[in-house]
Amino acid sequence: MPSSAKLPPGPRGKLLLGLFFEFRKDLLGLLVRAAREYGDMVSLPIAGRRRILLNHPDLIGQVLVMQQQKFRKSALAQAIMRPLLGNGMLNSEGEFWKRQRRLAQPAFQKSQINEYAPAMVEQAIAHSSAWRDGEVRDIATEMSRLTCSIAVKTLFGLDLGPEADRISKILPGLMRYTVKRARSPLHLPASLPTPANRRAKAAFAYVNDLIYRLIEERRSRQSGGSDLLSRFIAATDEDGSHMTPQQLRDETITMFFAGHETTALTLSWTWYLLSQNPAAEARLHQELSRVLAGRAPRPEDVESLPYLTALIYESLRLYPPAFVLGSRTANEPVELGGYSLPAGTTVLMSPWVMHRDARYFPEPLAFRPERWLDGLITRLPPYAYFPFGGGPRRCIGQGFAMMEAALVTATLAQRFRFELQENQEIVPEPLATLRPRNGIRMRIHARKSAPYPGSGI
Repeated sequence: MPSSAKLPPGPRGKLLLGLFFEFRKDLLGLLVRAAREYGDMVSLPIAGRRRILLNHPDLIGQVLVMQQQKFRKSALAQAIMRPLLGNGMLNSEGEFWKRQRRLAQPAFQKSQINEYAPAMVEQAIAHSSAWRDGEVRDIATEMSRLTCSIAVKTLFGLDLGPEADRISKILPGLMRYTVKRARSPLHLPASLPTPANRRAKAAFAYVNDLIYRLIEERRSRQSGGSDLLSRFIAATDEDGSHMTPQQLRDETITMFFAGHETTALTLSWTWYLLSQNPAAEARLHQELSRVLAGRAPRPEDVESLPYLTALIYESLRLYPPAFVLGSRTANEPVELGGYSLPAGTTVLMSPWVMHRDARYFPEPLAFRPERWLDGLITRLPPYAYFPFGGGPRRCIGQGFAMMEAALVTATLAQRFRFELQENQEIVPEPLATLRPRNGIRMRIHARKSAPYPGSGI
């Protein structure tokens, strides 16, 4: 396509509002349909703003790697995430972002992540000890509470008890609030005393007070711990400086949100997929029985559990928590895919769309963990599969998240089987992350040979 072309093709939508109603009603369906009907670059007019959807690995690589310095986080992405996460690594840019990344990086080395593994397994056992054979629970809520307790333990070195449950309930509500405000064509002040604004203000205040209290408690200790917050407090930059209290707050809540929310969703969608595929569940159970023989999983076991790893890859393919990988806005004119995009153009990159592309994943809607067992991850073009993003801003916690998902799945699958309850519609809700809109109700079945504390796990 000649570079003189002004814009890529795409649906026109309605006058003035463009695709706004389709965007609000069925965002995931809109993105997939647009990609299939219009190709690798699609122009999407939405409420007076135009976004360009990229649907090819090479184009995504251009934005995330080759020309990444020409792009910044879009205003929409900032409006959704900044009220809660502040100027943490998900939102910050430029030299400040590089400094924060450099300070945080040592906490995510493999040797450090392995230190958190016992806490992950212990929390999974403790949380599930309250489950009773035959009872029905919302597994999405259960995974949120579990990963919240793991995040608190590894991030703060603490057990917050009921407060951990309260946080796990507050965060989804704040997410819905910020997403609704960011996507609304009417930008009313958050200071207006509406019921929603008052509830959000109280929730933000609670989260901030809790985070600052935990930071001060950590600062008051005579010696540092192995938890992430202690490492953040002790981190020293090349010029000898440390993170300020505000920076610590922003990075702490960012790590807490990213580590708790995304892993909870990965686990929730994994249990859902397994409940719909008995053969896959049986194969996983056979692998766990052969390798672990009823004992607790350890970090070094993951390499000996290829089907478990493939299962998590496939869950992340079909239900990537970051369904749209943060929109980017061009700082300057950009040549991309044969088009000359002016400064201010916003581009979208969607794992939800790319992971369902038959060019790279035969039978893309089918749940097939075995597709990953023959080295597919190494054969795919870069950015055909990117649940954790890519380039310099690739998720710093990828290793942590994968380790947690593997260890928690291995721990719980040895002890329980989850049966999806009838008469419920499982609908992914595209907020800042991909949540099941109405939860996932499942009947819990304890395995007869399940290991319990005192018997090797």
